[in-house]
Amino acid sequence: MKSHTAPDFSETVIGVEHVSVRYLIPRERVGSLKEYAIRKIQRRIFNDEFWALKDVSFEIKRGEIFGVIGANGAGKSTLLKLMARIMRPSAGRVWVKGRVAPLLAMGAGFHPELSGRENVFLNGTLLGYSEKQIRERFDCIVEFAELQDFIDAPIRTYSSGMLARLGFAVATDQKPDILIVDEALAVGDTAFQQKSLNRIREFQQTGTTTLYVSHALGEVEKTCKRAAWLHHGKLMFIGDAQEAVDRYLNRKPVAK
Repeated sequence: MKSHTAPDFSETVIGVEHVSVRYLIPRERVGSLKEYAIRKIQRRIFNDEFWALKDVSFEIKRGEIFGVIGANGAGKSTLLKLMARIMRPSAGRVWVKGRVAPLLAMGAGFHPELSGRENVFLNGTLLGYSEKQIRERFDCIVEFAELQDFIDAPIRTYSSGMLARLGFAVATDQKPDILIVDEALAVGDTAFQQKSLNRIREFQQTGTTTLYVSHALGEVEKTCKRAAWLHHGKLMFIGDAQEAVDRYLNRKPVAK
């Protein structure tokens, strides 16, 4: 009889260590590659610095549903892209243990001219599933997304809610070690949002860690035990989710 080891919920699975991310923003538009090359040689390319994240540090344990809140431009999506290994920090280090399933943007990984069926295989492949795995689980994915009547229609004809449902269904059909959700549940009907949150909670019980970014602060309070508040790239608070929301709404920064 096969034995199953219980997940160690005290284990750290995500580490963010003194992370900063810098973007260079051109001061003026360059019309062509040739013009850019000439300006570069003449040292006439001028950029402004924008720090999306500034010296951010924290850890996340296995099995946590961890919230990230803040206004637009606070650095939330940049932080999640680092954890999803899509980009690297300008300074510091991010390390992650386990397989990551990211839901970072509506329709990310989908091709608008392909059908929903074809995009299930495309998106599943990008997430690391084999063709055999996708074929075996295809019907379950479509049933969870509730898109049986639309699965052969082009993705460009899907609403934002349909895109969210299909993306979530593909990413979570096989339990990931770490699930990253960036506003993907903010669209669509309430019933599917609750269905998705129920799946996240089921995963949590078996050790999946979820990073949940949302402007729906009430959902963050209900769903997450801990949360981080980002403001202009700085970590203002990390701790109890309700306290994080309170501090964010009251605009009382307690930066390091």
